[in-house]
Amino acid sequence: MIEWSVITESLPQYTSGLWLTAQLTVLSLAAGLMIAIPLSVMRISRKRLVAGPVWAFTYFFRGTPMLVQLLLIYYGLGQFEWIQAQWQAGNTFWLTFREPYGCALVTFTLNTCAYTTEILAGALRTTPHGEIEAAQACGMSRVTMLRRILIPGALRRALPAYSNEAIFMLHGTAIASTVTLMDLTGAARNAYSQHFAPFEAFIFAGLLYLTLTFALVGLFRLAERRYLAHLQPRKAIKGHTA
Repeated sequence: MIEWSVITESLPQYTSGLWLTAQLTVLSLAAGLMIAIPLSVMRISRKRLVAGPVWAFTYFFRGTPMLVQLLLIYYGLGQFEWIQAQWQAGNTFWLTFREPYGCALVTFTLNTCAYTTEILAGALRTTPHGEIEAAQACGMSRVTMLRRILIPGALRRALPAYSNEAIFMLHGTAIASTVTLMDLTGAARNAYSQHFAPFEAFIFAGLLYLTLTFALVGLFRLAERRYLAHLQPRKAIKGHTA
């Protein structure tokens, strides 16, 4: 028998947690994408001094669990005396790493940036050679070609893969509660601890995550229909065979 009172009494916590989860997801994806665009260009460079550091960055953040990354930033940075000195001096930038929200947002941004960099780098590598030749024939410089041809095309081709990364990031924000943030998972834990009803507490959180996931999938489907329409198979005309 489902105890609906567990959900109704904890609804304000769930609402607050849902907002925090959505906020962390959107902000980290937006910031990660903005940083990933120039990094992806560096990643495909033939110069090792340019591509090497980006490869090391993506290798680390894709090769270690996001929970470990979050704990390292939240607990680890405070061990350095020079960072503590920056906190005491009131340095705005370093004070970000003193609060759990700032640590979580930075961790999620760096993590999604690493994956997005590799996704965009792969899309850049698959740019049709004809587009590059056409841009060169028009006398475009490398920067102009990147701005008008390569990066816009890569962003469109990367949409299907990037949609999966967005969903993974939404689900990954569930670890924010480990650093005292009251996200959706944290709200479910509170409801469980107050009512000792794990099924109701976590199944409702799961339904909210499912709703957010469906919303993300719907948004990316609309984007794919708009920006990848030229890649869709042509519909057969009624009354005619292909």
